[in-house]
Amino acid sequence: MTIQKHLGVSDHYSGMYFLRTDDLGKTWTGPTEIPELAWQTGEDNETIAVCDVTPGWHSPSGKLLAIGIKLRYSQQGAQLLDKPRSHECAYAAYDPKTQLWTKWKMLQMAETEGKFFLVSPGCVQWLVNADGTLLLPTYFRGPTGDDYVMTVLHCTFDGQELKYVKHGDELTRTGGRGFVEPSLALFQGTYYLTLRNDAAAYVTTSSDGLHFKPVRKWTFDDGQDLGSYNTQAHWLVHSDGLFLAYTRRGANNDHIMRNRAPIFVAQVDPGKLQVLRGTERALLPERGVMLGNFGATAITPDESWVTDSEYILSGTPHARGADGTTWLGRVQWSQPNQLVK
Repeated sequence: MTIQKHLGVSDHYSGMYFLRTDDLGKTWTGPTEIPELAWQTGEDNETIAVCDVTPGWHSPSGKLLAIGIKLRYSQQGAQLLDKPRSHECAYAAYDPKTQLWTKWKMLQMAETEGKFFLVSPGCVQWLVNADGTLLLPTYFRGPTGDDYVMTVLHCTFDGQELKYVKHGDELTRTGGRGFVEPSLALFQGTYYLTLRNDAAAYVTTSSDGLHFKPVRKWTFDDGQDLGSYNTQAHWLVHSDGLFLAYTRRGANNDHIMRNRAPIFVAQVDPGKLQVLRGTERALLPERGVMLGNFGATAITPDESWVTDSEYILSGTPHARGADGTTWLGRVQWSQPNQLVK
C-alpha cells in the first residue's frame, strides 16, 4: 500500500512511502520511505514530486507498477502550472524478486505545448489487457481554461518502460472542472467508466475501453440522484457482480466537507447503470472528518479491500473520533471471485 504525508498546505504531499503485509493485513511493516521515489529538485529550484499513485500488478512482466501524477511545488507548497508537463504521467516499477524500486519515469506524450500541457492520471483504476498492454484513464488540459478532458491511454509496458500508443475518445463537460479522476473496470466483456465532476458523478460504458457511449449521471435504482459529487469513486469487480465504492450526500453527513465520509459500497445494475440502493453498506466510518480519496482493489477470491486515511491536520483527535487513522475496509464475498487467482 502506497502512502504519503500531507504537509499542511492543500494538496502538498511528501515523497512516497509504502506499507507491506504478508499475512493479508493482520500485521504490517512500514511505512518505509522509498528513496528512489523521493522528492527531487527542479531546474528552477522547485520541488518535483509524485502523488495520487495507484499501484497494480502487471502479470506479464512480473512487476508491481505504480502510476501517478508528477507535479511541481513552490517552496511554500503551492502547485506550479506555468510550464508544459507541470503535471504528467509518472510511473515506477517494483521487482518482488530483487525487492527494488526503479526511479520515477515519465510517460512521453505529444502536443505538450497544446492539449496535453497537463496530463494527470491521478487516483485512477487502470487495466492490463491480455496482451500485456495497459488501458490507463487520465485527464488532461491545455495551458488555459479550468475544465479537464478525460481519455483512456493505450500503452505498452515491457517491465521497464511505459510507452504511449494511442488514446480513445475525449470526454468533457462545461463547468465543474470537466471530468477528472476517472476509473475503469471490465465486467463480463463490457468496460465501465466512472467520472468525477464538482457537481455530480457520472458513468458510461464501452465495448473496447477506448470509445464510450454518452455519459450519464449516477443514480440509484429508484431514479434518485446518487448524491456523489466532487470526489472520486472506484470499482470492485466480482465475477458475479459489479460494485461501486463512493461517498454521497444524504447520510446525516452534512457536517463533513463535500459529504466525504462515510465511504459506501453497493452493487451496480450493469445494464441500467444504476446503484442498487438496497445493497448499500457503509464500509469506512464517518468520525468527523473527510475521507474520499481512496484505493479499491481485489486481494483474494474471497476478499476485496478499500483503503483510505482520515483527513486531519493537527495532532488533536476530532470530538467524533477521527485521529488520522488509515483504514483498511474488507469486503468479504459470499461466493468466491473467479476473476482473482
